[in-house]
Amino acid sequence: MGLLAIMAGAAVIATAGRHMLVPIPASETGTIHLSPAWLPAYAVRTTLRMFAALAASLVFTFTYAVWAAKSRRAAQVLIPLLDILQSVPILGFLTFTVVFFLGLFPGRMMGAELAAIFTIFTSQAWNMAFAMYQALRTVPPDLEEAARCFGLTPWQRFWRLEVPFAIPSLVWNTMISMSGGWFMVVYSETITVGSTDIALPGIGSYVGVAIEQRNIGAIFYAIIAMLAVITIYDQLLFRPLVAWSARFSTDDGATVAAPDPWVLTLLRRTHLLRQFCLRLGDTMTRIGWLAIGPRPSQPVRAIIPSRLMDGAWGMALAVCALTIGWKTWTYGSSHYSVAQVLHVVMLGGITLLRVMGTVIVASLVWVPLGIWLGLSPRRARHAQMAAQFMAAFPANLFFPLVVIGIVHWHLNSNIWLTPLMLLGTQWYILFNIVAGASSYPGDLLEAARNFHVRGWLWWRRIMLPGIMPYFITGALTASGGAWNAAIATEVASWGDTTLSAQGLGAYIAHATVAGATDRVGLGMAIMAGFVLLLNRVLWRPLANYAARHYTFD
Repeated sequence: MGLLAIMAGAAVIATAGRHMLVPIPASETGTIHLSPAWLPAYAVRTTLRMFAALAASLVFTFTYAVWAAKSRRAAQVLIPLLDILQSVPILGFLTFTVVFFLGLFPGRMMGAELAAIFTIFTSQAWNMAFAMYQALRTVPPDLEEAARCFGLTPWQRFWRLEVPFAIPSLVWNTMISMSGGWFMVVYSETITVGSTDIALPGIGSYVGVAIEQRNIGAIFYAIIAMLAVITIYDQLLFRPLVAWSARFSTDDGATVAAPDPWVLTLLRRTHLLRQFCLRLGDTMTRIGWLAIGPRPSQPVRAIIPSRLMDGAWGMALAVCALTIGWKTWTYGSSHYSVAQVLHVVMLGGITLLRVMGTVIVASLVWVPLGIWLGLSPRRARHAQMAAQFMAAFPANLFFPLVVIGIVHWHLNSNIWLTPLMLLGTQWYILFNIVAGASSYPGDLLEAARNFHVRGWLWWRRIMLPGIMPYFITGALTASGGAWNAAIATEVASWGDTTLSAQGLGAYIAHATVAGATDRVGLGMAIMAGFVLLLNRVLWRPLANYAARHYTFD
């Protein structure tokens, strides 16, 4: 049975790959059929794009985030750059990347497919990178000391200590990143930038056409297809991954072991697959034990003194900053007026209020619920599927209800479009809180019960400090997700009716559709400035404080 499933998957991937190589005119990119019979094929195409983007996100996480965590100098550049990349809305990427990818494969579907995959990548990678970076910075000092006592090299310490410690958080954030890809799938498969208009076969483009034609039945079919796809990859991939990641929990207490998912049981009963997994595991173990790098006992002599390196690095950063600032000023002074810049800054301030409001509301709701779910492995397993499905809902699916309600009751769009932003923020917080509560040491919880610590004292002294690093990671990524979601929530359409709220997301959305790259660039620059300021003033100090005071050592 397992072999048959693998053969069927290979056939599906081969078929999808063949469609990527056909010319654009022959691929019917402008024709999306709303018949339910087309949905299985559309679901396969969308799922393959999302997993291709997920593979790229994992590569990005294990290079970019690890480099930032290991190098203090590199972190001074990489982390602010990651803040900027997270803040750039998906349509902002599309504006500049569609032409690039289409130019790589002129007249071929491959270019459009790569543009869609890259767009989904931008909705997945940043959250996973932040989770990996935060986990590497909060490895308990006693485990670091044990690694030094055992004489592990940097390579061995990374694969035998740091990666296993980060796996539970990374698995949970990988799930929310998949959901983030679903949230933006309509914009990734329906590429509309200026005169470029391509609709790739997929659930996202199916939903877009259904909204344009006001087809409630097609939207219902799309929801059923999404539920089926999420259920399948949850059972085949994420349930086994969550069960596997429990091996790396730092919980020393006695917890009830969860039953193995049926997929793991199937793998164990299939001889060929079991042998393949064992061989793969042995190979990875041998790679992890390679003695690459100096032992802790071996003195490392710096060729260049550290202070001199810091000074040279600081001067290089200053030169780069001045050069970028001068180029930006030269371009901006010739393309934008002061009034135009101030107007966009004001729109950014309005969106900032929406972002902070949604993060606060999501925190008040999901921090206590996430802790309640995460403290029980049984509840966490049951909530995992529901949370993935709810997080995967594209905001566009709620446009009919919102637009019809606002028009019918003559409501204010600036107020009643804001709750849509909550759809792109709350799940980052929920998944991180559940991950933090699930990995909370059981012996500390048992000690609190023995000392009869209850009520507000339990929250203030036991639980909230323990999950604080996870909450900061969730709030930071939720804030970035809210800025990105503004592009999808400040402009809502249902058929010929389009509602728009004042804000930076609506400004960028309108500029993207019009193909005004100068206005898109201005909006992206202002949004990046807001995100950097918010992270430097609020989230980074909180993250550093949590790393110093709220890690288990």
